[in-house]
Amino acid sequence: MTEASRDLDLVLLGATGFVGRLTAAHLARHAPAGMRIALAGRSQRRLDEVRTSLQVDWPVLVVDTADEESVARMAGRTTVVVTTVGPYLRYGMTVVAACAAAGTHYADLSGETAFVAESVRHHDAVARDSGARIVHSCGFDSVPSDLAVGLAHREAGGIPLIEATGQVRTLRGGISGGTVDSMRQQIIEARTQPHLRQLISDPYALCTRPPSLLPDSEWRGGIRRDPATRTWQAPFVMSPYNRQIVNRTNHLTGWGYGQHMRYREVVDTGRGLKGRARAAGLGVGIGALAAAMFFAPTRALVDRFLPAPGEGPSEQTMAEGRFHLDVDAYPVSGPAVRATVAAPYDPAYGGTAIMLAESGLALAGAEGGPGGVSTPMNALGTVLPDRLRAHGFTVSAQTLE
Repeated sequence: MTEASRDLDLVLLGATGFVGRLTAAHLARHAPAGMRIALAGRSQRRLDEVRTSLQVDWPVLVVDTADEESVARMAGRTTVVVTTVGPYLRYGMTVVAACAAAGTHYADLSGETAFVAESVRHHDAVARDSGARIVHSCGFDSVPSDLAVGLAHREAGGIPLIEATGQVRTLRGGISGGTVDSMRQQIIEARTQPHLRQLISDPYALCTRPPSLLPDSEWRGGIRRDPATRTWQAPFVMSPYNRQIVNRTNHLTGWGYGQHMRYREVVDTGRGLKGRARAAGLGVGIGALAAAMFFAPTRALVDRFLPAPGEGPSEQTMAEGRFHLDVDAYPVSGPAVRATVAAPYDPAYGGTAIMLAESGLALAGAEGGPGGVSTPMNALGTVLPDRLRAHGFTVSAQTLE
């Protein structure tokens, strides 16, 4: 299908879900005048309600991700598809396939290793041929991590990095029901498929390993104390996945960050004995939650206390939300650098909706760029930082003395 035959610039699939509605609201406020946007989902009634609440005259498309024909029609009509419909391993592959085949750009919120790995395996070559930029993980997972490492590398003058550590200084907001469900479904799949367990824990699951990777260059570890601030830190729950995205960006740039760069993420827990106890407790708690989700009886018990897909926090919780991530990177020569991505928004909801919407708008407006299954930094690193700054984000990098 030619570009001239496309009657839409951007379709938001999943517009009736909690994050979908927030994303739609951002588009209604900030999309360029004249941009042809449509709302898509399974329910005509709910789509009409969203459109009415936004006071826009956008068309609505009834699309079921299980119906390949309806998904293909949607992809063929638009320049970009932005989707919030997860878990993506269950509902996302038909959308990726249709966009890759049609040469339609794509952005999602996936934090699922198995889904992205399958996307790379089955659709990267097709997308490269068609020119479609398939950009996964355009929310809190993993825009801050991916942009920060890329900007730190630029600040270092493009010199290869030895290591980089993402440090979550502040994280306040609601727990995403969609993220919990994605984690739940991935654990369920991994329970019966041992190769998925290996995939999820492999830092290079989304790319080939660099040819000269040293055997001991995978960085693992538990709690630690930041040598500069003396703050105790525990492993961040999304560190394994964010590391995979960063490593794929490195791979897509021809290992521009360096073939031996190690990346991980930690979260501040405070100073002194209390900070150390919180760090230890957080590490144990993450492992216990994953173990509980692995077995059906304990999973049912845990699910009673976790938000369901499509649910969101209160207005007050979102209003009080914010996040701050520092990435300290150490090049092979010269001083260390620090990149910061922070925002006065709930990371899982308000902040994620802005990051996703602006990623979609950037894909709709960007010129050129290779197709293929990409990452936020690789596909959008030259334009997305400025777009986020325009909405109150801090996106910066500086040399550390």
